[in-house]
Amino acid sequence: MIVGIGVDVVDVPRFEQHIARTPRLLPRLFSPSERLLKPRSLAARYAAKEALIKALGGSDGVHWTDIEVTSEPSGRPTFALSGETAATVTGRGIRALHLSMSHDAGLATAYVIAEATDAATADAAAPDAATAPPPAATRPREKDDA
Repeated sequence: MIVGIGVDVVDVPRFEQHIARTPRLLPRLFSPSERLLKPRSLAARYAAKEALIKALGGSDGVHWTDIEVTSEPSGRPTFALSGETAATVTGRGIRALHLSMSHDAGLATAYVIAEATDAATADAAAPDAATAPPPAATRPREKDDA
């Protein structure tokens, strides 16, 4: 059962300018292996992390450094979650995260779908009825090398 959907778009040139102005953001937002990537790929990963937070319904229990966007051998993007973020996602009953990323014409975009085991799990995972839908887990999809 889908319990959360998130999407984010990043203006790549603006993202590059922001990183150039504030280089200390790189270690706060990205893992050491992510920091080796081109700016357009970093922008797509930033969008993926933002989309994940939206799919989870907020940032409670989520930390940027606990989220790494990796690739399966096929090239398909996926999340490698650790620390409190992994515990938060698991605690909400999320069994799968689906991720799609792309970049073109100076924009990077990411889309995340969070799945829970069933409706009962989703109800238990929701912080309360007034709060956005529960979190996401681990499994993405990508069109190119974003």
